Amino acid sequence: MKMNLYTINVAVMMFVSFFLSACSAKDLAPVDVTYTHKNIDYNRDVKPVLDSRCVVCHSCYNSPCQAKFSSYEGIQRGGSKIKVYDAKRLRAIDPTRLFVDAQTPQEWRTKGFSSLVDSLDSNNSTNDSIMIHMLNQKIENPDIVGDYSPETDTLHCPKDKDEVNMYFDEKPNHGMPYGMPSLKQVEYDILAQWLHLGAKGPSQNSNIKADDKIAQEIKKWEIFFNTNTAKYSVTARYLYEHLYLAQINFSSSPDAFYELIRSYTPSPQDVKIIPTIRPFDDPKVDKFYYRFRKINSTIVHKTHMVIKFDSEKFKRINSLFIDRKWDEKPHFVDYGVKSSANPFIKFAQIPVYSRYQFLLDNSHYIIMNFIRGPVCRGQMALNVIQDHFWVMFKDPNYDLSVKYSSFLSYESKNLSMPIETNNKSVFKSFSDKYRDKYEEYLLSKQRFYDIIYPKGEGLDSIWKGERAEDTPLLTVYRHYDSASVHKGVLGNMPKTAWVIDYPQFERIYYSLVAGYDVFGNVSHQTNIRRYMDFLRIEGEMNFLAYMPKHVRLDMFKSWYIQANSIQKMKNLNMERESGIEYKTENYKSEFFEQIVNENILKSTKIEFDKINHFDTDEKPPKMPKEFNAIEDIENGFRSLKKPGTNFLKYLGDNSINIILLRVKTKEEGDYVGTLVVNKWHDNVNSIFGEKNRLNSNKDTMDFVPMSIGSYPNLFGVIEHEDLSDFFDLLENFELNEVYLNKFKKYFVSRDDKNFWEIYDWFQDNFNNSNPTEAGLYDLNRYYKKSF
Repeated sequence: MKMNLYTINVAVMMFVSFFLSACSAKDLAPVDVTYTHKNIDYNRDVKPVLDSRCVVCHSCYNSPCQAKFSSYEGIQRGGSKIKVYDAKRLRAIDPTRLFVDAQTPQEWRTKGFSSLVDSLDSNNSTNDSIMIHMLNQKIENPDIVGDYSPETDTLHCPKDKDEVNMYFDEKPNHGMPYGMPSLKQVEYDILAQWLHLGAKGPSQNSNIKADDKIAQEIKKWEIFFNTNTAKYSVTARYLYEHLYLAQINFSSSPDAFYELIRSYTPSPQDVKIIPTIRPFDDPKVDKFYYRFRKINSTIVHKTHMVIKFDSEKFKRINSLFIDRKWDEKPHFVDYGVKSSANPFIKFAQIPVYSRYQFLLDNSHYIIMNFIRGPVCRGQMALNVIQDHFWVMFKDPNYDLSVKYSSFLSYESKNLSMPIETNNKSVFKSFSDKYRDKYEEYLLSKQRFYDIIYPKGEGLDSIWKGERAEDTPLLTVYRHYDSASVHKGVLGNMPKTAWVIDYPQFERIYYSLVAGYDVFGNVSHQTNIRRYMDFLRIEGEMNFLAYMPKHVRLDMFKSWYIQANSIQKMKNLNMERESGIEYKTENYKSEFFEQIVNENILKSTKIEFDKINHFDTDEKPPKMPKEFNAIEDIENGFRSLKKPGTNFLKYLGDNSINIILLRVKTKEEGDYVGTLVVNKWHDNVNSIFGEKNRLNSNKDTMDFVPMSIGSYPNLFGVIEHEDLSDFFDLLENFELNEVYLNKFKKYFVSRDDKNFWEIYDWFQDNFNNSNPTEAGLYDLNRYYKKSF
């Protein structure tokens, strides 16, 4: 058979490539290990280094190569070339959830994971694991050259020596920690010695048995969840589907966290988790048990969603679900595919008030699930929301779906969501039927509200909260592909706001949390993204109903510049009067002033943001000449309200959304806050072409006196006496040598020799300021460029 010249050339090139790679692999010698410790203990010596230097990038689905160092089981699992986040995936992939989809290193090997810690060399003084090579490469090549983006860079995820060597040939300065300074010698020596000794985990004695108090508390809750009557069973199912991502904190053990799972086994047997993809999927067993499993992994902030279980919570749940008379005679519910994915059908027997009040009681946690749940790298889901908005809730006494449960039952099929199936094939899951059903429901809802409230709704229809711990007002910040949610109103007046009613609240949760499959195909994820467009607009329209009707359409148009939503939505909520009498023409500001000052603050502990302002037209205070108190610092930040400054454009061009600041003051210690960049979007109505809808001339920045977000992009450290100069940088930045030098002076680059010490300070401050809610920051999105 004849071969053409092209075929011969390709064959030669393949042979040469194979020959060179084979030869170069021989150059990768085992790493010499120096013994500096008499013994190495995993918990005492190794885990602190892994937590502070490795877990900060390796802890969630966005971990490069799926390598998770937040637990010893994750270390044993190793790494994989399979991407969890793949927006172009045509077929769903098998899930790879640690502690769920496999239990042993051998099981993980069958799923495509390879060891990072096993040494291929048996020499007494060397180690040949992938991990030691990655660490040693950084020691030998410490310079940080070029840009680094661990979540998006092509890392190859080497699984053997040959691939490691080829990786280093291509990227010699890309050892670990990736794009950060190398480990201190003592840290490196600890990990090297640990690896050489076989990378052993914690001893059996480290698993301390729970004391009697926590054991009794857990037993009480497990009896509640597993009581085998219809009323308890359906209640337990509702609670589990809303709490399965919670990190539960029992009052008798404030430093420990637990997760609620479904197990094949009852107490006191070891937990054997049922590995369904979604919490409402059929467990496919006749009998299962709700169990509480202790979380032994390092707590990371981006997935740390805390629910406190105490005696008050137990009483509240009993009063809402068990003591209350149900709308129907309680009966068991099966796991039919479509009905399981529709909470309005499967939980119809539970009083609507009970369901909604549970969501309101836990509003911050429920919204946090959408923000920090299965989409911990959430560009696919989060580009559906604005960068900054406030959230309120419809009072149950005014929510017609609560007052008239028959309406909800009648519309339940129109409230179905694109989570009914999670087919692996893209061709079987894409559909427009959910859009059509949604539009039918929205029209019916509008007609119903027009009949019941022909003159509109007043401030009384906004939920004020009942208890001091309630959170009737929330602030959501989006930080490109992550987001954060906070109690109260933070920042300057946002462009948009939401008012959420019960059906919307439930659908947001089931669409983006309970029904979202992070391992699903592009069709599944796109369907949910499109559906969330409708839910966002519905929340905004609910808010617009409180504005005078003559300004609603113009306000809506200002949120959807060049968007196709205007024609579709312009007749909704536009004709009914507002139930609020306004005294000024600054309607939004007046609305929130009344909500916060006259209503909600009387019922809860929510505080108004004292640094930023509702009224964006208000003249900023003059800059103080001298800064000698916390009040002066806050006044300085309060004055920085002008949108579209050169400094904001510079941040936007470099994907900087969150800057954690430490101001060193002599009189009052260190002051910590966050600069939050709010990017202006002409609209967020499409999953594609987001960059074309940004307008940096309208970007704004809030200063918030607390830690915001899980993914800091920059750390800033400012001496008290330099504050005037720092504010000059923020207000008058130009792209020249003078201001770039100021930028370098106050902000910490990834190649700063003191980077790790500065990071450690911010992390320790976060841990100490809020020990229950805090967790490790994630550094995957730290500013890519080296100054």
